[in-house]
Amino acid sequence: MAITWEIGELADGMRVVTTPVPTSQSVSVNIFVGAGSRGEVARTMGVAHFLEHMVFKGTPRRPDAIALAETIEGAGGVLNAYTSKEMTCYWNHVPFDEIETAVDVLADMLRNSLLDPKEIDRERSVVQQEIRRTQDQPGAYAGELLGKAVYGEHQMGQPTAGTEETVEGLLRPDFEDWIGAWYGAPNIVLSIAGKTTHKKVMKLAERHFLDGRRNPAPPMPALVGEIPARRVIGDIRPITQSNLALGLPAVARDDPDRYILMILNAVLGRGMSSRLFKEVRERRGLAYSVGSSVSRYSDTGMLGVSAGVSPEKVIEAVSVILDELEKLTQERVGDEEMKKARDYTIGSFRLSLESTMALGQRSGESLLTLGTIEPIESVVEKLRAVSADDVLRVAQRVLRREKAALALVGPELPEESLTELLQRQS
Repeated sequence: MAITWEIGELADGMRVVTTPVPTSQSVSVNIFVGAGSRGEVARTMGVAHFLEHMVFKGTPRRPDAIALAETIEGAGGVLNAYTSKEMTCYWNHVPFDEIETAVDVLADMLRNSLLDPKEIDRERSVVQQEIRRTQDQPGAYAGELLGKAVYGEHQMGQPTAGTEETVEGLLRPDFEDWIGAWYGAPNIVLSIAGKTTHKKVMKLAERHFLDGRRNPAPPMPALVGEIPARRVIGDIRPITQSNLALGLPAVARDDPDRYILMILNAVLGRGMSSRLFKEVRERRGLAYSVGSSVSRYSDTGMLGVSAGVSPEKVIEAVSVILDELEKLTQERVGDEEMKKARDYTIGSFRLSLESTMALGQRSGESLLTLGTIEPIESVVEKLRAVSADDVLRVAQRVLRREKAALALVGPELPEESLTELLQRQS
């Protein structure tokens, strides 16, 4: 049975999408807000993420975090949230007959958060601990540093959670200002997937969310300056392994080449049959973990490669990775490898949509960021149509050594040698 959805809009401009799954025993309720760390200024870095924490801290009807959690968990469900560069998502996942409770709780959290100054001070320490935790994880911190290497001081290059110093300075008026600017109805999407109907979802949305706030969101700060901002960035610490992250500017969220880049990424670094895994790990034994990934945003994107290697093998590992990138710009991928990459990408895409949670997330994020939801079979057709010539063309567009940046967290930083590698002409 094909997956379908229905889209509606409330009188205040809030969009609603329902993805019915009649055979499911659950519903996922997701609220997407087009507000992420990219919209912050230097003094308020981290406010989007900190607010995500604060909406869980109580409302007049449910006065603390425990009361909110118990309402959903008492219904057999789970609730959580996340913040990224360009959006924030609040979600819960409950048995289908608890949908009214699920919608009520999320609406209550978003519209009636107490933002108690005492709770803000208490949660401030929790957020700062979260920041330290990321810094204590070398692989995760290398990825964070890579953002700074590629985007520099632009908001895209800053940590989503902010810094300990900026979080220390955030006060209730900062949260209120952020909500006032970014949480208007036209900048919000309610996405529900599971055993329900669009008619029921629209009635729940009108009951719980209609508030008349039609203010549009401010524009996201545009990218300026050279990319990458820095070629090599690092953090030296007394650990036994070097964690590296290499990044290249890639395509934006709606770029027609995005499907081709997905296939290219599969050839390069997804799975145990990818080129990076076979060359870096299997043939040379340089790393236990190595792979590549793609991130897309409204006007930019990034192709990233990550690996954990012995410090004495860093130069060799980076050289091998760059060589594999170079090969993709020079030689067409063979027919058999192309077929495997297409099948792998299509198969993993289908498997990623097995749950109501995944369907609700996909519909909501797509409607918020693209204004539409592409049919699943349309995506499959476009992936299946990707040719070796397409991959070669996009590789030549994206895999440009002069645009590469590298972040390293480990016991030493051979910056001069790494910079020389990145600057070397092919």
